[in-house]
Amino acid sequence: MPTPHLIHVAAAFGAAFLAGAMNSIAGGGTLVTFPTLIWLGLQSVTANATSTVAIWPAGLGSMWAYRREMRTTEPYILALAAPSLLGGLTGALLLRRTPPTVFDALVPYLVLFATLLFMAQGAFQRLLRTADVSSHKSRRWLAGAIVFQLFVGIYGGYFGAGIGIFMLAALGILGLTDIHQMNGLKVLFGGCINGIASLYFIWANMVYWPDVLLMAIAAILGGYGGAGMARRIGQTAVRRIVVATGFAMALSLFIKR
Repeated sequence: MPTPHLIHVAAAFGAAFLAGAMNSIAGGGTLVTFPTLIWLGLQSVTANATSTVAIWPAGLGSMWAYRREMRTTEPYILALAAPSLLGGLTGALLLRRTPPTVFDALVPYLVLFATLLFMAQGAFQRLLRTADVSSHKSRRWLAGAIVFQLFVGIYGGYFGAGIGIFMLAALGILGLTDIHQMNGLKVLFGGCINGIASLYFIWANMVYWPDVLLMAIAAILGGYGGAGMARRIGQTAVRRIVVATGFAMALSLFIKR
């Protein structure tokens, strides 16, 4: 494991602070923290686990922020919490059993894939607003959404970046159209996925604790204070920053290979 020094500490803190601000306004924070940890010298599996554990606490504030929208959620929709937990744990187990050399080879593609998903989020949200899905409330649709969310959870526990667009798709299957309510549920289910994965990563001793503690504080501060700055520059600008960062990180990781 690398020994923390001033540059390492500053870079890790800055990346987590930016990720906290990004997640509070547009998402995509993992696209900053994960590649940063790799470039700071952490092995890719450790970097992934460390990023997940460090960023997860900042999501609690977002859950609280959406509490008003969550009050109107129909109870059956909360059934998606179960596959979120099961999938998150399964993905974490798969990550633990993936040879580091294999994960290293997958990393650039995972970052690129997550960036493309993030780019598609706005278009997908607009599609959901205009789609007529009011009849998608049968048991068959619920079963389909549960299976879909299980695979979302597996991907989220394994890597995590870009799961928001998948969860919006699952909620769209169930006929939800209120984007604020959907974002609240996305935060809740994402918290389940990353929370159970974080517990496993901690139990399996897969995280680098000096970075976890530092970045968790930075992400919380970023989510609280950095969100104001993000709102001032606008959601469109934030999304462009996230996409540009994701492509730059993916390109650098391909070159690094």
